[in-house]
Amino acid sequence: MLQEALGAAHDAFAARDLRELNPLQMAYVGDTVHDLYVRSMLLARGMSVGKMHKQAVRMVSAAAQAQMFARIEGELTPEEADVARRGRNSQARHAAPRHAAPGDYALATGLEALWGYLYLSGRTQRLDTLIRLALTRTEDIWQKQP
Repeated sequence: MLQEALGAAHDAFAARDLRELNPLQMAYVGDTVHDLYVRSMLLARGMSVGKMHKQAVRMVSAAAQAQMFARIEGELTPEEADVARRGRNSQARHAAPRHAAPGDYALATGLEALWGYLYLSGRTQRLDTLIRLALTRTEDIWQKQP
């Protein structure tokens, strides 16, 4: 899907040692990667911009991301699970948004840290596989929301 575009953009960061990054930094990048996948998927469905925006807001929420993580957690390698755990256990200097449950926010941060890690480490094929799996396995949830 976006593998070539992500791979080209990744080259600018390839020299960075990921051990220097904390999980929140990886989540910062992973948030954008997640949003780009969601928006690209919605665009491919031929929806109007208004409908795409409403759907994207649902799909990038902490609750939706927590569900995505729960549905792919069993597919993660030990290394990936460790990155997600570190992201989940990270303490941001800000509180979870008022509209997000703290548990969901922590799981969403773990998922975003995983996406950021896979992107920054150049594992774009694995990233693509896991994001597609997460989106497919949760489609029943976010399609039912008003």
